[in-house]
Amino acid sequence: MERAVNQAEQVEKSIQKKFHKELFSRFAKAVRDYELVQEGDNIAVCISGGKDSMLMAKLFQELQKHRKVSFGLEFLVMDPGYLKENRRMIEDNAAKMEIPITVFASDIFDAVYEIEKSPCYLCARMRRGHLYHQARELGCNKIALGHHYDDVIETILMGMLYGGQIQTMMPKLHSTNFPGMELIRPMYYIREGDIKRWRDYNGLQFLQCACRFTEACAINSPNNETTSKRKEVKQLIEKLKKTNPFVEANIFRSVENVNLSTVIAYKEQGVKHHFLENYDGQGG
Repeated sequence: MERAVNQAEQVEKSIQKKFHKELFSRFAKAVRDYELVQEGDNIAVCISGGKDSMLMAKLFQELQKHRKVSFGLEFLVMDPGYLKENRRMIEDNAAKMEIPITVFASDIFDAVYEIEKSPCYLCARMRRGHLYHQARELGCNKIALGHHYDDVIETILMGMLYGGQIQTMMPKLHSTNFPGMELIRPMYYIREGDIKRWRDYNGLQFLQCACRFTEACAINSPNNETTSKRKEVKQLIEKLKKTNPFVEANIFRSVENVNLSTVIAYKEQGVKHHFLENYDGQGG
């Protein structure tokens, strides 16, 4: 018990001191820039067991200490059918880091296990729906997910290279199926490399892959990363950085500086618009 308390204090101190600029400052900046937390909010901090969501939980606890507005927190863990070893790892880490989690079970892994076409997409949609439902049951009006800066820029490139579209992972979204609920991403400015350095500095080990298709590799090889389109894009960005050190920032800013007058077509509220609609009325 004493060792767990000491580890929690070390984790918190590392956020307050050594990694304050890289982690807490960027977390607070995203909250401020995108107006993610308002007075009276009750936020369900969704914890998958990985490094990102576990850090997010600690950053929210730290934000509450310095809060300029009053808000509540629920630390929500969904068990979609984890192996016992993986669930135990999540619970042990939460105890060591003094995160008071609420765990609820679902059968999502069983539901998508036999699906051949886009099982990951279906699983993600189902997981989010379950999280919204449980968060609302707990009296929350928002769910927080642990996507970080690298996730954002990788998503932009993946959309272009594999989806033939320009879009980004938004810092916040209104739920379409759960009126009054919002999704927020307060890790939006935080770099994955800084999360890894914080994890290693504190000697922490987190769940690497939660999916049943890959969770066995997480137990047998904790540092293994599965091959995926996202990994391909991650490697591409690393190559581009060798000749252009600003490439990551430029990818991020590209969706902040969209010039509609130079776009062939775009969608707004689900309606597609084409540049020819107003072309004849424009001056040369």
